[in-house]
Amino acid sequence: MIQDIQIRVTPEVAANEARIRQVAADTAGLNARSISGTRVTRRSIDARQRQVMVNLTVRCWVDEPVSEEAFQKVDYPNVEGRPQVIVVGAGPGGLFAALRLIELGLRPIVVERGKNVHERKRDIARISREHRIDTESNYSFGEGGAGAYSDGKLYTRSKKRGSVEKILNVFCQHGAPTTILADGHPHIGTDRLPRVIENMRNTILQSGGEVHFQTSMTDLLMEGNKVVGCLCHKTLSDDEKEFMGPVILATGHSARDVYRLLAVRGIEIEAKGIAVGVRLEHPSELIDKIQYHNKYGRGRWLPAAEYTFVQQVRDRGVYSFCMCPGGFVVPAATAPDQVVVNGMSPSNRAGRWSNSGMVVEIRPEDLEDAGFKSLIDHPAYAELSALSPALRVMAFQEQLENLCWQQGGRRQTAPAQRMSDFVNRRLSYDLPSSSYTPGLISSPLHFWLPTFVSERLQEGFKAFGRKSHGFLTNEATVIGVETRTSAPIRILRNGETLQHIRLEGLYPCGEGAGYAGGIVSAAIDGERCAEAVATLLPQELGR
Repeated sequence: MIQDIQIRVTPEVAANEARIRQVAADTAGLNARSISGTRVTRRSIDARQRQVMVNLTVRCWVDEPVSEEAFQKVDYPNVEGRPQVIVVGAGPGGLFAALRLIELGLRPIVVERGKNVHERKRDIARISREHRIDTESNYSFGEGGAGAYSDGKLYTRSKKRGSVEKILNVFCQHGAPTTILADGHPHIGTDRLPRVIENMRNTILQSGGEVHFQTSMTDLLMEGNKVVGCLCHKTLSDDEKEFMGPVILATGHSARDVYRLLAVRGIEIEAKGIAVGVRLEHPSELIDKIQYHNKYGRGRWLPAAEYTFVQQVRDRGVYSFCMCPGGFVVPAATAPDQVVVNGMSPSNRAGRWSNSGMVVEIRPEDLEDAGFKSLIDHPAYAELSALSPALRVMAFQEQLENLCWQQGGRRQTAPAQRMSDFVNRRLSYDLPSSSYTPGLISSPLHFWLPTFVSERLQEGFKAFGRKSHGFLTNEATVIGVETRTSAPIRILRNGETLQHIRLEGLYPCGEGAGYAGGIVSAAIDGERCAEAVATLLPQELGR
């Protein structure tokens, strides 16, 4: 007999397999000796009360051997000689699109502008050491995309769009810990995720697909109103190569040259709302004390604490984003004249600091607000607006990131301010220590951020401080700027089902196309795009 038993235990009990088995047996009225095996299938922490508890669903095999694998494997057949599909981008959308194509009997040709996941790590290290940005290999560009080196959180609310469980199982098949199948907020960690990504690439290659690094898409190949392939520039050989086939466009939210290309090509795009703000960094010990209601912090048995905040301020959402317990703030710019910050956590989440994005919702129409005037009037805004009004949110992003770079001394040094000083509009004369390795410089963010953003952040921080005593503190640091929360444009496609595409042969995919917001939702969208290609692939290609 297999029985799922729900139990509620202390963190100490939850860390001990034998004690979990005993509590499960007692709860179900079973003899613990009759249980031949257990597996935790759901785990969540309840920190609403002073006594923190852990909710578990425990699958027990009673009087029979364990009869199932920890995860479900996918069969990837050999697709050599099958019709090929071009996948532009090797982030989660592109990788999962490629893997799903193989499942469906199609041959993926993956082209990625950056380097493989291990080589790009060296370029990322140079950002902190030398303040040098490689425009093709950084925290956003390269194998694995932005997710590879920005935490590896796998939580999503996009469950109606596809199977989250399928995505998590594929991660496990490629080396992720099976705990992600049980955790309420699953997380792989930036130290483990690169190996998982490499294993996915190997699956693609072993199945007969291709992966081309340092290969940037420079144009779409058209026959009338149909996309038949793409033209790419290969960095190492400095030549161009044509790749023929339907194109799944999974370039991520920072490929601004691709957005410009689409505008020039007259492909239907529209401006999309984004969220803009700062990275907020606290000592992790302080967040543990606040969230676990304990002056001693998390103790031995609990993980580094997480938080989620949201507040409406003058009809716009102010909220925490991409919370990284025990993590690091990282430089995520993709050009030398930008400063952009993001966050990441290793698998053990044992760092001295915890951080999150703290951002304000911005809609395209908000850019007419007086608080954005100085950025909107910049010549670069006018140039992009002339190219396409759909690029105006992207233009705002670019100008804010450039302004932040100027405030940081025209290096990757990030402008920063103590949290209470920011709220009270005071200059910080010194700054706390920080995980941000390129360094911080004291700057009045309250003064130079658009007032639309700064005033709402200030009100949001006050509200968060009222909800969690001690959260609003000068021990915390506000670091500028967080702008890459999502894509600034949407590449139009007909409906969520993808049954009717706007331009034959082109399949806009994932976060870069404006249809996802994280690793799992991008992966789900990648699978759906692959399925749409398989459904609509012309008969002459062999379907």
